[in-house]
Amino acid sequence: MEEKQMTTVKIKPVAPKRGGASAKGLSVAALLIASAAMILSGVSAVFSYRSYEKASTPITILGSGADGNSANFVEGSIADIAELVSESVVSIVTSTTATNWFGQSYASAAAGTGIIVTSDGYILTNKHVIDGAKEVTVILDDGTTYEDVKIAAVDALNDVAFLKIEGVSDLKAAQLGDSKTITVGQQVIAIGNALGEYQNSVTAGIISGTGRSLTATDASGGMAERLTDMIQTDAAINSGNSGGPLVNAAGEVIGINTATSSTAENMGFAIPIASVKGMLRQLIETGEAARSYLGLYTAEITPDVAEEYDLPVRAGAYVYSESKYSGVIKDSPAEKAGIQNKDIITAVNGVKVGSQGSLSTLIGEYKPGDTVQLTIIRDGREIAVNAALGAYED
Repeated sequence: MEEKQMTTVKIKPVAPKRGGASAKGLSVAALLIASAAMILSGVSAVFSYRSYEKASTPITILGSGADGNSANFVEGSIADIAELVSESVVSIVTSTTATNWFGQSYASAAAGTGIIVTSDGYILTNKHVIDGAKEVTVILDDGTTYEDVKIAAVDALNDVAFLKIEGVSDLKAAQLGDSKTITVGQQVIAIGNALGEYQNSVTAGIISGTGRSLTATDASGGMAERLTDMIQTDAAINSGNSGGPLVNAAGEVIGINTATSSTAENMGFAIPIASVKGMLRQLIETGEAARSYLGLYTAEITPDVAEEYDLPVRAGAYVYSESKYSGVIKDSPAEKAGIQNKDIITAVNGVKVGSQGSLSTLIGEYKPGDTVQLTIIRDGREIAVNAALGAYED
């Protein structure tokens, strides 16, 4: 069995744009601020240690209460957490049709990893794990196999997909944590179906960085995808681990393992879990899901960008387009909310853009139809704007 394409990727740092209006690295996100997070961000949260206490069986899908990112692994706790979370980690085997050099079609199998996110069978994974799949099989940690599996939803812009196992009601759902409060140096573990052969392999490490931007390609270099606002970790992420959880010391999933570097050691990347929560809520409520949509072209504000464009803040999202057109998409939720070109968005429902996630990641916590309050700086004044999110249509 071969591992799924793009579970091993080549990572190429995305160089800042040069010349024109972006001489100092202004990176314009042209994906309309759905949660595909084409805007970079950094996370800078207060990090405190406390003694690890073994987590109880997680029964709440979206979580609340104490911040699990303040937990720290102690002797023996990695084994406890791995045992606990592994019940919610599945192997995904797909059947695809491939073509050989002579143009002949043949059946091919590939493998990846997924995370049980509801007791009635919703599975979170990477889009590239199930890309082109004719059939999907899910195998639980105890070996139980399900073949009645459908693709429930696919993020049109991010490397995220949801599967649904039909006819189940008692699966062990993972506890989802808060990726907005992670910090560099925080200890984590990664769990996944390494190499498509070693189910629920566990590796340990730390969060090495946040807000990373990279270009991911498949093993042949033929398919490329830009990924941004990624969590970087030195916990080993191998082929087949794609779609598995990055877990904090409280046993909460804070990221979806997605990519690893073929040119550097100890460098893996995960999608922040915050960016998928809106789609999950919509799936639970309606059985269908789409990415929440605001309708803006924005650029991440860095100190260099703030200086170049004489902006009054050093973090946030700058509504801007390099073309002659406005950064606000016509007839979009953003336009209907009164957002204007060259507005600076600094917070979503009080959560700071940049320090706690990119604008698109923060929007991803909400489902289409939700109304969010955006804190905006316009002409030197801070104002609040309410925006009703739309559904992104591919």
